[in-house]
Amino acid sequence: MDLQEKLSILSSAAKYDVSCASSGSNRKNTPGGLGNSSTAAMGICHSWSADGRCVSLLKILYTNYCIHDCVYCINRKSNDIPRASFTPEEVTDLTINFYRRNYIEGLFLSSGVIKNPDYTMELLIRTIKSLRQEYKFNGYIHLKVIPGANRGLVREAGFYADRLSVNIELPSEQGLKLLAPGKDRKAILTPMSYISDKIASNKEEKKKFKSAMSFSPGGQSTQLIVGATPESDLQILRLSEGLYNKVRLRRVYYSAFVPVNNNPLLPVLKAPPLRREHRLYQADWLLRFYGFAANEILDPTLPFLDDDLDPKTVWALRNLQLFPVEVNKADYRMLLRVPGIGQQSARKIISSRRWGRLGFSELKKIGVVMKRARYFITCGGSFLEMIDNEEMIRTRLLKDMKKKEQLVAQQLPLNFETRLVQSKGG
Repeated sequence: MDLQEKLSILSSAAKYDVSCASSGSNRKNTPGGLGNSSTAAMGICHSWSADGRCVSLLKILYTNYCIHDCVYCINRKSNDIPRASFTPEEVTDLTINFYRRNYIEGLFLSSGVIKNPDYTMELLIRTIKSLRQEYKFNGYIHLKVIPGANRGLVREAGFYADRLSVNIELPSEQGLKLLAPGKDRKAILTPMSYISDKIASNKEEKKKFKSAMSFSPGGQSTQLIVGATPESDLQILRLSEGLYNKVRLRRVYYSAFVPVNNNPLLPVLKAPPLRREHRLYQADWLLRFYGFAANEILDPTLPFLDDDLDPKTVWALRNLQLFPVEVNKADYRMLLRVPGIGQQSARKIISSRRWGRLGFSELKKIGVVMKRARYFITCGGSFLEMIDNEEMIRTRLLKDMKKKEQLVAQQLPLNFETRLVQSKGG
């Protein structure tokens, strides 16, 4: 099998792993080296850097051979699909050649499990070690840790990769036993804890010794499959919250279940639950940056996120007794809880009101989304629109959303026609 065919198989096999952001590392180039993850902290999969830039990563599996038979996975050992394996030399050659052609800015490397976790992990380490030491490659590398691998191998991997991740796969131990009986939840959580402790100790070590090697400077992440098992959104958010608090994950990625196998243990879906995935990302944002707890966003009486409205708006509607918020007096934490006010606009409000009282026109200039915020705020004691009925506010918000969707739908064909005329010189 030639290299082109291997690349086709193993890049396609990697597309179901979504946890490939590339922020958080600052590995600099060295004289005679290649790449720079401090200016190309990244990520021919497209990802987003911390400063909002779209970046490119070579996203591949080392092999799609696997000893596991996970019911939901396209690469399960019982599936009759084309199989391939790279060698460490082939992965390094691909990475360097793609980089020199300006196709990529880094590497995202995962793998099926060959023989056993240690054997597979050794091959992955050989690959990234060669890139760093032989080719002096200083671009971004995200490496998937194989659950069950020896701690010493995990430690070594962290000194060569910018980010490590261990996929937790399914939200509950019961789901894992049902759909991935060959995997052990403890074998997944143990390396997460070790990586977390090692990152923390490495930061302290670097304070004392500037020459100390960095250990996974981009932190660690994980991925959860959503919709393959019956867990509620509340269960998923509680798990994510625990992972952020206990092992200090940089990020949890949510992947809508894609039915690639036929099996009675799997749910029958008309389409992947993409809307649910989107709402979970919004709720996750509230956990990480807006000071919300999982039990505030959802509770046992409302265990699933709303399809129609974002989680912050739903929370506000359920807690109307806390509103309206006077923008000229409210603290930063409370401003963040107002629908339509984000982190940047909240900071601008705090800064601007020192110079004078803010009105609705000033809020609009600051960047507050007034179509959502108008029902939850006052300026100098005055309402823009006073409605204290949950259902009425919800109806108004949904009506505004429908108008926006209709406008976008009208603009898209117009923009397309304009570009077509321009391309023809008309």
